Amino acid sequence: MLKITRCVAIFGMALMSVSLTAQENVTLNGSIQSDILLPQEDEAIGTKYDSNSDFLTNTYADLHLRSKWVDAGARVEFMEYPLPGFERDFEGWGVPHLYVKGKFGSGWEVTLGDFYDQFGSGFIFRAYEERSLGIDNSIRGLRLNMSAIDGLNLKVLGGVQRRYWSWDDEAIVGGADAELNIDRFSTQMQDKGINWMVGASFVAKQEEDEMIMVNPVQRLNLPEVVTAFDVRTRYQQGNYSLMAEYAMKSQDPSFDNGYIYKKGNALMLSASYSKRGMSALVQAKRSEDMSFRSRRSVNGTSVFLNHMPAFAYQHTYALAALYPYATQMANGEWAMQGEFGYTFKRKTPLGGKYGTTLKLNMSYIRAIDREPVTGGKLMGTDGYTSSFFKFGDETYYQDINLQLEKKISQALKINLMYMNQRYNQGVIEGHGGMINSDIFVGEGKYQFNKKLTLRGELQYLTTSHESGDWMYGLLELSVLPYLMFTVSDMYGQPAINGGLEYGDKEHYYMASVTFNYNAHRIMAGYGRTRAGYNCSGGVCRYVPASKGVNISYNYSF
Repeated sequence: MLKITRCVAIFGMALMSVSLTAQENVTLNGSIQSDILLPQEDEAIGTKYDSNSDFLTNTYADLHLRSKWVDAGARVEFMEYPLPGFERDFEGWGVPHLYVKGKFGSGWEVTLGDFYDQFGSGFIFRAYEERSLGIDNSIRGLRLNMSAIDGLNLKVLGGVQRRYWSWDDEAIVGGADAELNIDRFSTQMQDKGINWMVGASFVAKQEEDEMIMVNPVQRLNLPEVVTAFDVRTRYQQGNYSLMAEYAMKSQDPSFDNGYIYKKGNALMLSASYSKRGMSALVQAKRSEDMSFRSRRSVNGTSVFLNHMPAFAYQHTYALAALYPYATQMANGEWAMQGEFGYTFKRKTPLGGKYGTTLKLNMSYIRAIDREPVTGGKLMGTDGYTSSFFKFGDETYYQDINLQLEKKISQALKINLMYMNQRYNQGVIEGHGGMINSDIFVGEGKYQFNKKLTLRGELQYLTTSHESGDWMYGLLELSVLPYLMFTVSDMYGQPAINGGLEYGDKEHYYMASVTFNYNAHRIMAGYGRTRAGYNCSGGVCRYVPASKGVNISYNYSF
């Protein structure tokens, strides 16, 4: 890895030197993000800090130099004393992201160093960063992009994947992707407003063999090369859009699937319709054994080469997001989602003076059919057989929510939501059973004048599960263009089950002030944060409880 880093640095300085000499049109931009916690011990909510520092921080500084022919950039990360939940993996600091990109005209680009990319929906390849989840699975190597032919985009890439502060040369990744926009070659399609794309991808990872024992005298014969293919198409005309994507993966015994030799596959179908005042979306996805990592014996959120999107609504309200769904990549799943939105016109019985918007979302995720192979232990076998259209016995997740958005007057707007949720804690978190809950949300926003706005939330989650009911309240005062004041509290009300009380009866309060000035944003707050899972797109990370002073600073230039 040191050799690659040196090559990137030397090549980048040489190209930038030529570029700066040849032209004056060079721009510099970047960003700084620093999240700081001054921690306090709180036995009631179970906070625990092993750091010797009086402050914890995740700090990032990105710098990009751009010109007509060459771009270059680097990122410094400082996490010598990381925030709670990041201690084990991210402790340290350095320059983990460094790249130089040459742009040679006619649609050719070459990137050397660290980069992010995605093929299609990410079924077989997605390298991305999600700082709140501690995900940075960038590729360090070489990438070629070609779009010289109108309607045709090609990518070829290869390298090694980042895992926290290391890049392992023992696992090498390579791939290619092509997308063809057929409508660019047909004037008849263009005249009819048709957009039709077809695409295909290939990814391979080479990893050295390792000693995995089936029993004291037998070891697994592990494939050193695992391949994956993906084909997809998207058709759009007028208000309609259709999409289909299919991926398959060769035998890939790993920690995730229990070292079985089952081949993986995934199929997704999606259809949508939209026009002024109305939208509809229907999606279905079936996947099995699609956990795809550059290192077979690693678990957690690291070294994933792919991403399987979750067909569950991404809630922003606190209690609606209390039990978020994590995609079951190794187990497989049948996932279906439907969304429908309609706006009743103004000056109609249901629309009223300002119109009314209703949104209905339904998500249903269930196990696939799995019939274990005979012979006892699954390790070292094909694992199981599965009927494609047959559902398994377990429901993983279900969410039905109805939202209403209504403007009452020029100054007042309200949002109301009801949600019914089924959350299989045993499957998603590895403990507990099914949590059935009903969630009610009321939000109101009142604008006193052009500068002063008050927003409030009231939420209630009720369940018969031993986790108990939850209540949440928030008030937020915005004073444009500079200030925002926020206070909130989340309170767990224990359930009574079999004569015993469950829950902690603790208040998770928070107060903060946010200041914005040009490209600067700083937030300072104090309070408690509940332990739980932070999720985005079906990927989740457990974050322990915390208490103390929170400071966040963001700057872009």
